[in-house]
Amino acid sequence: MKKIIHKIKVYPKVEKLYEPFYQKRRVAIYARVSTSSDEQLNSIEAQRDYYLKYVEERSDLIFVKLYADEGITGTSQKMRVEFQKMMSDAKAGAFDLIITKSISRFARNTVDSLICIRLLKEYGIEVYFQKEDIGTFDSKGEFMITLLSSMAQEESRSISENV
Repeated sequence: MKKIIHKIKVYPKVEKLYEPFYQKRRVAIYARVSTSSDEQLNSIEAQRDYYLKYVEERSDLIFVKLYADEGITGTSQKMRVEFQKMMSDAKAGAFDLIITKSISRFARNTVDSLICIRLLKEYGIEVYFQKEDIGTFDSKGEFMITLLSSMAQEESRSISENV
């Protein structure tokens, strides 16, 4: 039997042929303070300024909108008008990512927090909690969010009892 040798043409790596497709992620920022004291209102301004600068410095992000609830508890989403607007805009596809300071700023009710996070995931939107360095698209994210949301809920309950 005669040995057959096939010549295989070598092509350059794909990376050299095409530039990778790259699209900036559209970012919404959510901030919340639980009282309307001057100190707390300054905190919301500080959060706004910090995250606007944070997004501006990142080449992969583009700022879309800030949602800020002032003087409203995080134990229920019903009274948080800006949070409700954010969820509505999320459903409409207005942004790809929500950045917030911490889980306790997003919600202090474990069930509400998980329902909203799962709904946002269905819309293809990630939530990033900066203090905890957790993103909801991370494989361990939901477990950690459940645990930390429970702690935030308990902290809120404890604060209410002490007042």
